[in-house]
Amino acid sequence: MASSPIIFSVLLLLIFSPSSSAQTSFRPKALLLPVTKDQSTLQYTTVINQRTPLVPASVVFDLGGRELWVDCDKDYVSSTYQSPRCNSAVCSRAGSNSCGTCFSPPRPGCSNNTCGGIPDNTVTGTATSGEFALDVVSIQSTNGSNPGRVVKIPNLIFDCGATFLLKGLAAGTVGMAGMGRHNIGLPSQFAAAFSFNRKFAVCLTSGRGVAFFGNGPYVFLPGIQISGLQTTPLLINPVSTASAFPQGEKSSEYFIGVTAIKIVEKTVPINPTLLKINASTGFGGTKISSVNPYTVLESSIYNAFTSEFVKQAAGRNITRVASVKPFSACFSTQNVGVTRLGYAVPEIQLVLHSNDVVWRIFGANSMVSVSDDIICLGFVDGGVNARTSVVIGGFQLEDNLIEFDLASNRFGFSSTLLGRRTNCANFNFTSTT
Repeated sequence: MASSPIIFSVLLLLIFSPSSSAQTSFRPKALLLPVTKDQSTLQYTTVINQRTPLVPASVVFDLGGRELWVDCDKDYVSSTYQSPRCNSAVCSRAGSNSCGTCFSPPRPGCSNNTCGGIPDNTVTGTATSGEFALDVVSIQSTNGSNPGRVVKIPNLIFDCGATFLLKGLAAGTVGMAGMGRHNIGLPSQFAAAFSFNRKFAVCLTSGRGVAFFGNGPYVFLPGIQISGLQTTPLLINPVSTASAFPQGEKSSEYFIGVTAIKIVEKTVPINPTLLKINASTGFGGTKISSVNPYTVLESSIYNAFTSEFVKQAAGRNITRVASVKPFSACFSTQNVGVTRLGYAVPEIQLVLHSNDVVWRIFGANSMVSVSDDIICLGFVDGGVNARTSVVIGGFQLEDNLIEFDLASNRFGFSSTLLGRRTNCANFNFTSTT
């Protein structure tokens, strides 16, 4: 009996001491990833800390990608790697209807009786067969102003790809981080892991920007909270736009309804059917892409658009000069003023579902400096049979906060943050922990 006070004291110590389970019970309201522009490929990259022991995996940030996929052929070592069995709940969630067999010794990416995937390099339009897997991922939480505590997701679903699939991706990357509207897109998996809203926001820039997952706020130095976004419905393309996909799968990319394009209030003449998604073929419409460095327009739209822009620029005594690939409309900077919103050139307006919901594109997002004294209209020709008529690319997204609310099917946008005296490079990455 004399030992019972000691036992009681030990029990109290166990109850009230900070245990590992108590520390991991922290539930974040939001997460964040840094997103950095690779200057040689103009792709955006992020780092996913994955595996046991954790490895910082640099991957291309793909707004419309279906899932996270990484190269498992080379140097994938992890004690927590798991292969889900065919016909399991994981396979169902991943939308897999194939069952794989590997004829080599088992290793990550080569397992028997596991569900097959189709990892897709959306930069080159190359897809191959792979296998779905589970592993640990660690990610930073955020309060919207700074990074916070690191949290772990023990069983994040991803796709194992092959080394050759990395061709065309930024140097040093080992795969792609898909942010698309699929059950295993990273925004949906992050939300499911911590029971927060299926919502994420992205702020790209020419250096290091940021992606938020979960609820806001979105705060940038010097203490500027970005709110009051304009919103428009997210549209679903009933036909997948991936390089290869399971039959009947809808597109995981984000489409919005652009109904007109104007340049300084002058409407560009466009065949209206091109702006709508064809329900049987999936062609047409407008999508938002981080893998296209510049906005891509179907040829007839591109020709009408550049013609009107050149006309409006001439009216401002802006001198056109020889084209510089991949652009056709290039100008001397001699008579062009510079404002807080970039070069003082004709304003471009994307009219959305309503005439009073307008995405305004100013000089900072329309003109690309190709030399000290030449700027070019940063839009490119997508050809006559373009699968998607308007693809809003990375350069036009930079220093705009864009928000994807998957639960309510809404897309929010700020237009340029330069008008709010901040930019996407101004997130404070100094950790609060």
